[in-house]
Amino acid sequence: MLSQKQAEEAIVSNYSETDQHEGKEEEAEENHSLFSIKSALWHGGSVWDAWFSCASNQVAQVLLTLPYSFSQLGMLSGILLQIFYGIVGSWTAYLISVLYIEYRSRKEKENVNFKNHVIQWFEVLDGLLGPYWKAVGLAFNCTFLLFGSVIQLIACASNIYYINDHMDKRTWTYIFGACCATTVFIPSFHNYRIWSFLGLGMTTYTAWYMAIAALIHGQEGVVTHSAPTKLVLYFTGATNILYTFGGHAVTVEIMHAMWKPQKFKYIYLMATLYVFTLTIPSATAVYWAFGDQLLNHSNAFALLPKNGFRDAAVILMLIHQVKLNLAGLIRLLDCP
Repeated sequence: MLSQKQAEEAIVSNYSETDQHEGKEEEAEENHSLFSIKSALWHGGSVWDAWFSCASNQVAQVLLTLPYSFSQLGMLSGILLQIFYGIVGSWTAYLISVLYIEYRSRKEKENVNFKNHVIQWFEVLDGLLGPYWKAVGLAFNCTFLLFGSVIQLIACASNIYYINDHMDKRTWTYIFGACCATTVFIPSFHNYRIWSFLGLGMTTYTAWYMAIAALIHGQEGVVTHSAPTKLVLYFTGATNILYTFGGHAVTVEIMHAMWKPQKFKYIYLMATLYVFTLTIPSATAVYWAFGDQLLNHSNAFALLPKNGFRDAAVILMLIHQVKLNLAGLIRLLDCP
C-alpha cells in the first residue's frame, strides 16, 4: 500500500504534458509583464495569490459577530472552538485539494481542456462519485451562495447604518445589491489578485482596530462574563464560529486559478493560522471589555466608541463585503 506522500506524488505526476506546457506559458507571460499594471492588479495565479484569496475569504461580517458568539460560549470555549474548527477546516481543504488533483488528472488523460472553464466542487463529485453526488453538490453550492450573498448584503446595510442612518436598511440593501451586480466584469478567481490583497488588508485593519479600541475603552463599571448560561445559546455561538471556517467549497475555484495547483496542499492551513491572529485577539478583547452587553448587540460596532477609526473600519468592511459578494456571485453564475 502506497504511503500518503507517495500517493500524492503519483496524483501530481498524472498531469498531462499539455497542462504543464500551458502552465509554463502562463508563467512566462507573468514574468514578461511583471511590471505591467495588468500583471500587478489582474493576472494572478501564484501561491501568494491563493493564500491571499483563502485568507481574505474566510472572514468578513463574522469578524464583527465573533464577540457576540463569545458572549454565548464564554472566553475559553470561543477560543478552543475557533482553533478546532480552523484545524478541521484546513484538513477538509487538504482532502478537497487531493480530490481536485485526481479529478483533473483523469480528465486531462481524456484530453479535456480546462483553459476556458473553471472546475467547481460539484464537478469533482460528478467525476469521482457519479451524477447523483453532482446534483447534491450543485444544490448545496447554489443554496449556500445564494443565501450567503443575501446575508452579506444585509450585513452591508447594517454596517453603513452606523455611519448614515438617513436611509433605512432596506434601501441600503438595494444599493449594495446594485453594486454587487458588477461581478460580470470579473471572469474568475484568476483575475482576483488586487481584491484579495485589499480584502485581507481591510479585515486586518478592522480586527486590530477592534482589539485596540476595546482595550483602550476598558471595562466601565461592573462587567460580567457569565457565559455559557444556556445550551441553545452555546450551540448558536458555535454555529457562527463554524460558519467562519466553513467556506471550503471555494477551495476548488482557488486551486483552479493557480498555475501549479499541486502546491495548494498547505496554503489553506497557512491562511487559517493568519486568520487566527485576527479573530482571536479581536473577539477576546471586545468580549473582555463589554462582557454580557454583547448578548444584546450582535455587531461589535454598536458598542465601540464612535470616531474616525471606527468609521474607517465600517467603510473598509463594506468594501470587503462587496468583494465577497462578487466572489459568491461569480461562482453562482458559473453554475450550470
